[in-house]
Amino acid sequence: MKRLFFILLTCLLMACAGDSDFSDSSSMDWKLFRGDASLSGYTDTPLPKCPALKWTSKGESYTVSSPVVDNGTTFWCDKQGRIRGVNIYGHVSFEYDLKAAMEATPMIYDSIFYIGRMDGVMTAISLSRKDIIWNYKTFGQISASPNLIKFAGHKSIVFGSCDNYLYCVDAKNGEELDRFESKDCLRGAAGLWKEHIVFGGYDAWVRIIDCKTGIQTDSLLLDALIPASPAIMGDYCYVGDRSGHIYKLMLESGKIIRHKKIIPEEGGSRSFVSVPAISSDAFYFFSGDRYLCAVSRINGKLNWKYSLKGDTGESSPIVCDDKIIVCTKTGVVSILDTDNGKLLWEYDTGEQIIASPAIIKDHFMILTAEGTLFCFGEDEFMI
Repeated sequence: MKRLFFILLTCLLMACAGDSDFSDSSSMDWKLFRGDASLSGYTDTPLPKCPALKWTSKGESYTVSSPVVDNGTTFWCDKQGRIRGVNIYGHVSFEYDLKAAMEATPMIYDSIFYIGRMDGVMTAISLSRKDIIWNYKTFGQISASPNLIKFAGHKSIVFGSCDNYLYCVDAKNGEELDRFESKDCLRGAAGLWKEHIVFGGYDAWVRIIDCKTGIQTDSLLLDALIPASPAIMGDYCYVGDRSGHIYKLMLESGKIIRHKKIIPEEGGSRSFVSVPAISSDAFYFFSGDRYLCAVSRINGKLNWKYSLKGDTGESSPIVCDDKIIVCTKTGVVSILDTDNGKLLWEYDTGEQIIASPAIIKDHFMILTAEGTLFCFGEDEFMI
């Protein structure tokens, strides 16, 4: 009964997270960074009971992009400017050379591939026609992943740039709708909370923007710069700063009504560069060089702490129903029980992993920094 209650509560919280077109995505889709517009790192899609490697597909260049999935086809981009799509059977089904280096995770909506480039351009590409629909030029490299929102009545793409601005542009034609100034570089994605955008930057400020009016409704100065994205579920936002702290923000009517530094810096703690994952009753984050921690959202106490098989890096954990999947910088993929932190499954890819996993029905995708896509599915012989 307790598990059922938490599942129902999580579904309710995610439904309240924001007005996103990704909420109706099929079980064969993982169309943006972290899987949903609130960047919660939670999905009710279960992982395979007995995971087995189905196939690998080797790319041609180094990448720091996380994979996205559209109708079973996994896409990513690399630092040489190439975009690659591999279908559920492991066959290359899409290739496009943008001739511009990319390190951001792309987003797919309505058969359009949106990607930020190192030369400061946000590009929209038709997947069916394999041509560019529009380009939008900023004045700094774009490492932040785009997100989809409804802004001032328009279906819009929101993304940050290292020119210190957060941009909202029309998803169809790339026309600028608004921009919001920061005092330093924006590298993390902006998260959607109800009808508001939440984002942080290298100036150490968390900002909230009303999507209807374009007015900044609140802000909060943290102790250090914010290198990654916020994670949002219901009316709570979790965000980490470079010094290793994590903050819990309670949101209401466009305001930060309460905030708490819930995880103090630990001795030897490394900079916080990944994004926490949230479930209805706990949140999960990397601590120190090689630990995954689970903390109760109710009382703030540590539920469990697990020592991973290698250093943690930029990859972020994903909660999949009652399990959590994590990747280390040294290439190890682990699945743990969310209740007790017990290791359930592990696989060593032999290659560095910076990207976050993508989860779809009966499969999960892991992309290494060398550009190798690993597809795992159910091991029929073990069921």
